[in-house]
Amino acid sequence: MKLKENQTIQKLFLCFWMYAVLGWLYEVFLEVVVYHWGFTNRGVLFGPYCPVYGVGAITFLLCFGKLMRKKDNRTLNIVKPLLIFLGCMAVATLIELVTSYILEAATGAWPWQTYADYKYNFQARIALSTSIRFGLGGAFFLYIVQPFYDWLLKKPSRKALNIIALTVLIIVITDCIYTFLIK
Repeated sequence: MKLKENQTIQKLFLCFWMYAVLGWLYEVFLEVVVYHWGFTNRGVLFGPYCPVYGVGAITFLLCFGKLMRKKDNRTLNIVKPLLIFLGCMAVATLIELVTSYILEAATGAWPWQTYADYKYNFQARIALSTSIRFGLGGAFFLYIVQPFYDWLLKKPSRKALNIIALTVLIIVITDCIYTFLIK
């Protein structure tokens, strides 16, 4: 594998986990501050991350990254943010739907069964209001957060990035062993 391909995979890996942590923080914020339910670990794993947010973010990057990099013209300037919003909304909703079936098969439930309380929902697996939030969040990630992550990941040396990526990998593997085999 070429060095550039390795760096791209490493960057996507680190972005995946940064988005997973950001997603966990978002979930906890909603639970504690917005809904006042009190704190619980919103992730499936022990650590402070929700991998489904990493899946969504990487999928957004792979689906819409080329469109984000495309040089704007007048028509595209108007349409591109709407396309990004609708695309993120559709992709995230599909990921959430598929994830609910996978979690139900693996664990007997999925964490967001409260969607039954929303007026427009499908089997308490997906809901219109959350899909709209995912569209807005995806656009926010692509326009604001991802450029910041790109800037942040340019700062460390290649050796430092290797150490950071290896450390994250060890933490996640340890967490998976603890969560699925020991706990």
